[in-house]
Amino acid sequence: MKSLYVKCIEACQKCLVDCQNCLIEMAGKESINDCPHCCVQCIDACYACIKMMSSNSAYSKQYALLCAEICEYCADHCSEHNHNHCKQCAASCRACAEECRKIAA
Repeated sequence: MKSLYVKCIEACQKCLVDCQNCLIEMAGKESINDCPHCCVQCIDACYACIKMMSSNSAYSKQYALLCAEICEYCADHCSEHNHNHCKQCAASCRACAEECRKIAA
């Protein structure tokens, strides 16, 4: 694994955990938008991105770009809620998107 992926992998791991928490906390609650469904997509995107970077895949940049887009989508939706877990999820998603964009560049 290239050392340039370390910060991005760490950001993806934090995002994945915070999205899982948001998903659990939102179970059975009304949502005004695509939260918690966006969290499911974000969890999958972060996991795939971690796998690609960990194996030094030739497609890491493409996965990072897609992960950034999905994380931004999730952040937009979760930030519309006033729940603490949604705010934390949105912040982690934005941080992950930022690190993924650095890899994709």
